[in-house]
Amino acid sequence: MGPWLRIGLSALVTGTVASIVSTAALALLARAEGKSAFQPTNATSHWLHGDSAASHPEPDAAHTLVGYATHHASTLFWAMPFEVWLAARPPRTTAELLRDACTMSAIAAAIDYGVTPKRLTPGWELVLSKRSMAATYGAMALGLAAGALLARVWLGENGTES
Repeated sequence: MGPWLRIGLSALVTGTVASIVSTAALALLARAEGKSAFQPTNATSHWLHGDSAASHPEPDAAHTLVGYATHHASTLFWAMPFEVWLAARPPRTTAELLRDACTMSAIAAAIDYGVTPKRLTPGWELVLSKRSMAATYGAMALGLAAGALLARVWLGENGTES
């Protein structure tokens, strides 16, 4: 298998795991803040439906499916440079992998909320506290690291050592 195909497949696995983990975190954090578990995902569809998407508490295709698909595409996007980084500088330990995942997640947060036009942000700020948003990026980092480990097992590579 060529290196770019391996990176692409790894990014697919890594991004999918990061998407699932961060979406679960969003739901749990929203519930902890007294909101619907679906509101942060629905809020992500604000690029299409405007800020009112954040107040939609129920799951539906227009808000939840669009919001999740948008978030999933975003985590796949961030998984690609993460996997390129890992291919160029393979971490030797799980701690190094987690450090690299935290760095990528911090870069994603900085670009999502510091550079990206408001209409194209994740929209979580419309529903969640800054603390919960930071926790979600932490969950994303854990998902990136777990996904990278899973991708290495799935693709038959040696993983990092503990």
